[in-house]
Amino acid sequence: MDVDRDARSATVWWARPVPPADGGRLVDLLDARERARLDRFRRDADRAAYLAAHALTRLVLAAAVGHPAAELEFDRTCRCGEQHGKPVLLGGPGFSLTHAGGLVGVAVHTGPVGLDVEEERELTDLPALAAHACSPAEAAPDPGSFFVLWTRKEALLKATGAGLSSPMAAITLGPAGVTEWTGDGAPTGPVWLRDLHPGPGYRAAIAGLGTEPGDVRTEDGDALLAQAR
Repeated sequence: MDVDRDARSATVWWARPVPPADGGRLVDLLDARERARLDRFRRDADRAAYLAAHALTRLVLAAAVGHPAAELEFDRTCRCGEQHGKPVLLGGPGFSLTHAGGLVGVAVHTGPVGLDVEEERELTDLPALAAHACSPAEAAPDPGSFFVLWTRKEALLKATGAGLSSPMAAITLGPAGVTEWTGDGAPTGPVWLRDLHPGPGYRAAIAGLGTEPGDVRTEDGDALLAQAR
């Protein structure tokens, strides 16, 4: 294995949702907080996506740090001080998880990273969504480009740890990436951004703070989940 190449790389695992009834030992990988959250979902689709995303996160991070997946402990301290913020694995790499439709994804990188995927679909409220997502300097996107814009900006916001609690309209995108980012929480250093292609009918993007990785690799998350069941 080329260790130096791996150190510069970001890796993304894509997988399908897994219903808890079919998950075998995957539920056992979750901690008490995660299992309680899993049980609170009313829709089967939400439970399946949550289980796959969080079990996959534990499996890929366990391989990265050399500890059993079920024993990983996350700090979820929010800016308000409560334990409902973006999870951080102390001493581990940066990571981000996402899901939409029939797809879940996990990204891992040495630095802060954000991953977003959206399922392309008809939008009946495109003008309102565009007003929310576009900066004053950006033209309103057409239906075909809206999900590209959205995934790019959500990935950037996830990389900062703010997520959609910060306004997308504070970010202006150009052909080469971010051209302007204003307001509280805007990064003071460089950011990087790349589009991903997880499959037909989906748009995705990965972003991070700091130096751009030399490579963004894609791995089979379904195989990893199957091995752990």
